[in-house]
Amino acid sequence: MSAKTMKSLQQDKETYFTASQSQLIWARFKKQRAAMIAAGVLVFIIVIGILAPALSPYDPTIAGRDRDYLNGAPQIPQFCDKNGCSLRPFIHGVERTRSAETNFRWVEEPNEDIRHYIAFFVEGSEFDLFGVIPMDTHLFGLQGDEKMIHLFGTDSAGKDIFSRTLHAMFTSLQIGTLGVLISFVLALIIGGVSGYYGGRLDSVIQMVTDAVRTIPAIPLVMSVAAFVPTEWTSEQRFFMIAIILGLIGWPTLARRVRTHLLTERNQEYVLAAQLCGASSPHIIRRHLLPSFTSYIIVDLVISFPYMVLTETGLSFIGLGLKDPVNSLGVMLQNVTKADVLLNYQWYFIPVLFFVALVMAFVFVGDGLRDAADPYSDSKK
Repeated sequence: MSAKTMKSLQQDKETYFTASQSQLIWARFKKQRAAMIAAGVLVFIIVIGILAPALSPYDPTIAGRDRDYLNGAPQIPQFCDKNGCSLRPFIHGVERTRSAETNFRWVEEPNEDIRHYIAFFVEGSEFDLFGVIPMDTHLFGLQGDEKMIHLFGTDSAGKDIFSRTLHAMFTSLQIGTLGVLISFVLALIIGGVSGYYGGRLDSVIQMVTDAVRTIPAIPLVMSVAAFVPTEWTSEQRFFMIAIILGLIGWPTLARRVRTHLLTERNQEYVLAAQLCGASSPHIIRRHLLPSFTSYIIVDLVISFPYMVLTETGLSFIGLGLKDPVNSLGVMLQNVTKADVLLNYQWYFIPVLFFVALVMAFVFVGDGLRDAADPYSDSKK
């Protein structure tokens, strides 16, 4: 072995032994190809969700409906047709027809003699980017206000499914984030008190934790929905769903926090802090919890898809969010109709984004869990 190789190995060892916990986790995480691809997909979905008002060409509510294109098929931009090619993308005009072949349903047939050219950074409906920056510029649209483009088609009300899908992903991410945040705070407080003090207090808290774990989400929401006033706004329903998800989602993380604190509370650094006069909340907050922050982050990422799945399921069966709020669960309500299954298959396009979002969180969570395991390298 050459001296250069020996020196490189020595530097690698020094880097390994001097690296922080987060650096070690990141180094292990990068070795997992599936997790890295899922992380890229997840970042992409989050970015387009945050920028949904600017990326979507139209308002996703009834205000942005296309009255002349109800249940319209997706319109794919193209550069060439029978009349030649163009450097600018375009879509064809449509004509509404119905016949015995379509069971006398109105359908839109493309007219290749009519072109509508796509423009970028066009003016449209007003929105607040990030909730604070007023804007009216959208990424793309058609020249002129008389026609509209629908990449994913439209629903029965003429609302653009592409715009609704982008906003729905952001809504689901918001609910998941708020639910995880509530469960995170509760888990740290309850698990920290239970693990640090132990004794009878620990026994009582564990009984409460076990009781909460047995509460099913759907019957709980059904019970709460029976007392929800009919005049509640969409925002109030939004926060109700997020709070319920947070209140029933903390036990698993609380148990992990408790287990770690039971192990660490008798360590010498904790005793030293006690002898210096540090209070119990200070020791928990500044010494015990930071010692396994990386593992807490991993648990939060793993629990995120369950929050999104629960919200989607509740909205799908009519117990969660409702129109005009755009969420994945609200959009999935229409895919069970027989007419949609037979004639309007583009209603299923949001399902693909929903599956991609959940699977990305699952793969990233699994990758982080393996990367956070200090013995993961020795198991291979």
